[in-house]
Amino acid sequence: MCGIIAVIRRPSDRPVPGLTGLEADLGLARGHLESACALLESSGLESSGGALDASAEIRLAAAHIGAVDQALRGVPGALALLGDSIAAASLESMASSLSKNIETLESILDTGLVDADHLEELNEALVEVKDAQWAVSSDRIKTARSIAGLLNGLDPATNHAAVTAMHSVQVALSAIDRLEVRGRDSAGLQLFVTNPALDLTAPDVLSLIAQRADERLYRSGAVCVVDGALGFVYKAAAEIGELGDNVAALRRSISEDALLHLAIMGSSAQIAVLGHTRWASVGIISEANAHPLNNIETVSAESRIAAPYVAAAVNGDVDNFRELIEQNSLSIPVEITTDAKVIPALVSRAISASGTELTSDSDSSGALISAFSKTVATFEGSMAIAAHSGTDPNQLLLALRGSGQALYIGLADDSYVVASEPYGVVEEASQYVRLDGETPSDLDNPEASRGQIVALDATQAGSLSGIRRFSYDGSVIEVGAKDLARAEVTTRDIDLGAFPHFLLKEISESPASFRKTLRAKLIERDGVLVVDVGSDALPDSIREKLSAGVLRRVLVIGQGTAAVAGQSLAAALADLASSRLVVEALPATELSGFRLTEDMTETLVIAISQSGTTTDTNRTVDLARSRGAVVISIVNRRGSDLTDRSDGVLYTSDGRDVEMSVASTKAFYAQIAAGFLLAFAIASA
Repeated sequence: MCGIIAVIRRPSDRPVPGLTGLEADLGLARGHLESACALLESSGLESSGGALDASAEIRLAAAHIGAVDQALRGVPGALALLGDSIAAASLESMASSLSKNIETLESILDTGLVDADHLEELNEALVEVKDAQWAVSSDRIKTARSIAGLLNGLDPATNHAAVTAMHSVQVALSAIDRLEVRGRDSAGLQLFVTNPALDLTAPDVLSLIAQRADERLYRSGAVCVVDGALGFVYKAAAEIGELGDNVAALRRSISEDALLHLAIMGSSAQIAVLGHTRWASVGIISEANAHPLNNIETVSAESRIAAPYVAAAVNGDVDNFRELIEQNSLSIPVEITTDAKVIPALVSRAISASGTELTSDSDSSGALISAFSKTVATFEGSMAIAAHSGTDPNQLLLALRGSGQALYIGLADDSYVVASEPYGVVEEASQYVRLDGETPSDLDNPEASRGQIVALDATQAGSLSGIRRFSYDGSVIEVGAKDLARAEVTTRDIDLGAFPHFLLKEISESPASFRKTLRAKLIERDGVLVVDVGSDALPDSIREKLSAGVLRRVLVIGQGTAAVAGQSLAAALADLASSRLVVEALPATELSGFRLTEDMTETLVIAISQSGTTTDTNRTVDLARSRGAVVISIVNRRGSDLTDRSDGVLYTSDGRDVEMSVASTKAFYAQIAAGFLLAFAIASA
């Protein structure tokens, strides 16, 4: 697995916000949070109205903080924060202090003043306010501070184009930091600057560029001139290292690059960013093999100059790359051993072979899309590709085919952010379009039409109208509002914090996750601990069927560690209710493959999943429901696919405690806790 990142944008037409009004919003948010605390402390368990009123106050606070977040997004927000350091510091202090109000609310919930039936309403409201507070404190303010570091002394007040350029760079670097969980042995960025603020005919400028010419291998620090534009590349490669090392190296190189700073200072300078973080599967770990790679082959300088310039990055493998090299007589430098090199080389050749005279934007766009489409159709394997060409710098080309990879197009105010995972786009874009590499557009010709190709137009960045989508057979696939999905996570969910890796982070978070799972569900009444999971988890309709003996069989399903957690639930429930229920734990795939019956109206299926998106579990739930079974899920994601399929839902932790490491720790422990709670509740019913 590897990670692709790309950012293209248009000039922003949104005014720079005033920070004073935003401070007022944060002040109002603090007032609402304090009111929520007072309502909960004064009402307690005897008043459902107090909990509902507190939830409303928390949501009002979230709305005010969310308005600040929206105002500070994108280039206008960065310019506001960089333009007034004193007001920015005050805003940061206010935003950070809101975390104390949130902690107070959390501690009140831990005291047991709220019952299970009202807990989820409060938890959901708290998630909203946590997301908003985090976005302001850790996304917007961090972005502005990071841009200042990349500018390395350039005055943002007089260099708005430079701020715009570095905003794109910062978005890409931040995304690579998060995408490194997909692979981190190397990383690279290409910054393609059109209309650079440099005289490319001046001898001193030409001399600087000549010193950094490395078109053949395109290693870190290389600079190339393409039709009056400048391409800069920064790469890092290391077999051993920590998460974040590569991005730190890239960031340092960019901040110290005086030539880049000169290029982006002009008011008309624009930048397109193409990046990648790699887990080497074909080719050794080296800067020459780090993506993106360009089209330059080992041929004469004249031929290199004549070839249309293309750079590309790939996730997955081009399985037939050796055959393509031989069939097309590609002249690949011996130092480059990755399969990715064939992509830009063949796209460049296809543009040249098209014979189209690129005399207008429409001509260049059409020829580029056609050349790219014809080229990727010759590749075998499961892969995601992003490519950029000097032929039309405003176009970013994407391709996805097969089930092993993914690409998401995030729609921000004035930009497209493309990444291999939703968490690569969510810092800037809360909505995205996901490419589908599997579903054929023509059922009569499934193989040829399977996979999607997308062209993004920077001049319409941030809008659906700038997205053109095709199937692999060339058929147009319309893009509309129905294709927009809202991200279920934020950067808060995937922040590494001060930990060296996610496994240690999540082990450390396990006690809190476990405690939140028990919150308001394991309570003391008259000196005795009792379980009350609430009607959201165990609806009255299911309680009645259990009490009446209509439900006589319980099947606990999951995949992987969720299936193991299910074994503990089944064991506990069998001990508690063995005379009334037949209880069994099994993998979801075993139930769907061998154990379904035509009539399952006597069956309660308990489905366990961390994300709620496990395909095998969800499909099994569909099959069981179609036969009359009722379903309760134990899951850690509100609004996930599994919750939509369930009659009742018991959330682990606070319903949004994402686990990133491969080894399940906090999610597994929380599933154990939730399983025992549900076992007691079912036995009681």
